[in-house]
Amino acid sequence: MNWILISGLSGAGKSIAMRALEDIGYFCVDNLPATMLPALVEQVRAAGNDRERHVAVVVDARGAGRGLEKFSEVIKELRVSGIKPQVIFLEAEDNALITRFKETRRRHPLTSKKCALSEAINRERALLAPLRENADVVIDTTHTNLYQLRDLVRQRLHDSAPDSFSVLLQSFGYKNGVPQDADMVFDSRCLPNPFWKPELRSLTGQDEKVVQYLEAQPQAVKMLASLKGFLDEWIPAFEHDNRAYLNIAIGCTGGQHRSVYLVERIAEHLEGKRESVIVRHRDLG
Repeated sequence: MNWILISGLSGAGKSIAMRALEDIGYFCVDNLPATMLPALVEQVRAAGNDRERHVAVVVDARGAGRGLEKFSEVIKELRVSGIKPQVIFLEAEDNALITRFKETRRRHPLTSKKCALSEAINRERALLAPLRENADVVIDTTHTNLYQLRDLVRQRLHDSAPDSFSVLLQSFGYKNGVPQDADMVFDSRCLPNPFWKPELRSLTGQDEKVVQYLEAQPQAVKMLASLKGFLDEWIPAFEHDNRAYLNIAIGCTGGQHRSVYLVERIAEHLEGKRESVIVRHRDLG
């Protein structure tokens, strides 16, 4: 039985993640009080329905929390009973959340006549602190649109076994900010930039002409070799630390050429050694 617990800030994409899980066959329960999780587990076990062998539950701050302070105890209780839920926490920067609520004209569940939107977001962060501390995966959706988030959830939970260790490789542009959910960040801005070659400017690190250009640069070849060696040595250490997920981010100025090239080449290197390698180019298209 595979259990996924989804939590996070309002406006960070929980509904999108839930729909993505429904699409790949999960039985989904939304807005469940944390203290009711053990009872739900027993009901699912008693039902014995094959469809309910994969269950996803959203637990968040709606209803002023409803037992969130006991979340750590509930998780321990589930693990003692043989259930090992994977906890996914979605978050985003305040400015992004505020913009989303203004654009959709939705009401934040914790706002009131005495509590403005920015105050409600801060209060929600505090209420959800126990869940974030227990999260196996933290996803920052500040720069992620709904299609990217949907695909990321599907890749992470559908393309790998429940107990497998996943590596996410993502490229990004420093001009759009560093991914806040990254476990490791590498900077490739010291490498020669294809952007300054007019014939390469509109291309990306996935295009053969850019690949050929970078592979002709000794610095790029050396950095790629160094990154491969570093990751070969240290990824197993994270895996042996009982982690389910490792997020590795590589950045350049715009997230179009150098970082994309490095991510693609490292992914090719790792895919021959690992079961689950996910590639994401945050700032491409």
